[in-house]
Amino acid sequence: MLMTKHAIRLYALAGFTFALTLVAVPARAQYQPRPLNDPATGEMFHVEGSVSWWRPSSDMSIASEGFGIPGTAIDFKKDLGMQDSTFPALSLVLRPARSHKFRFQYIPIKYDASATLRRSIIFNGQLYPLNLPVNSTLDWKAYRFNYEFDFVTKNWGYAGFIIEGKYTDVRADLKSPLVAEFAHARFPVPALGGVGRYYIVPNISVTGELTAFRIPDSIDDRYRAHYVDVDIYGTVNFTNNVGVQGGYRTLDLGYLIKSDTGNLKLKGIYFGVVARY
Repeated sequence: MLMTKHAIRLYALAGFTFALTLVAVPARAQYQPRPLNDPATGEMFHVEGSVSWWRPSSDMSIASEGFGIPGTAIDFKKDLGMQDSTFPALSLVLRPARSHKFRFQYIPIKYDASATLRRSIIFNGQLYPLNLPVNSTLDWKAYRFNYEFDFVTKNWGYAGFIIEGKYTDVRADLKSPLVAEFAHARFPVPALGGVGRYYIVPNISVTGELTAFRIPDSIDDRYRAHYVDVDIYGTVNFTNNVGVQGGYRTLDLGYLIKSDTGNLKLKGIYFGVVARY
């Protein structure tokens, strides 16, 4: 009986080793070193478009002055009952040469909510008293226009810097049976940053980018803004023309325009598809 068990183990080990050999030999035979001038899968394109779906957690508040009356800092979740939502993100990249990219992105961010106020608030010079039912909307259109120059371009990836213009259009509406008001802020924000991509294998990459800008208090105490955008994502390219992406992104926008303030923070994962030509 002991010899039988020992023999079974030997046969099993031999069979497992033989199976590994059958798998490894064709794989080794198929492997060929990549030519020095052969970019990774997905890096041969002039136009790239992508669409993704982003579901961030949110931490947002605004205050709007009116008629010389300071506004209350209104928390969109605690005061207005807004819930996290999913948004599309549309991106386009034009690449006339390997090191040069012109990029555009648009994210329509919109929240709708209904709640009964748990405290009195002042918005745009109007009082919204305790226990008042309120319908609210936040409409944030986030645009990005940038130029990317990759000063390192290798088959394993690239590294570059970004010169960017962000355009922010934010509108908040509060409607109740007694009063209806809105606050609207539109302003461009320049930004600088960097980007890097590394190919783990020829068709799978990891990319990270950061762009940021800040207008300090010392320039003008009536105007202040900061914008920090961090994006880390992975891409799997099935061919040079088609791939899928998944990542984690944070947007942190804060502003002071005269007496109106806003602090809008979004962060979360996203998934999307990418096509190239």
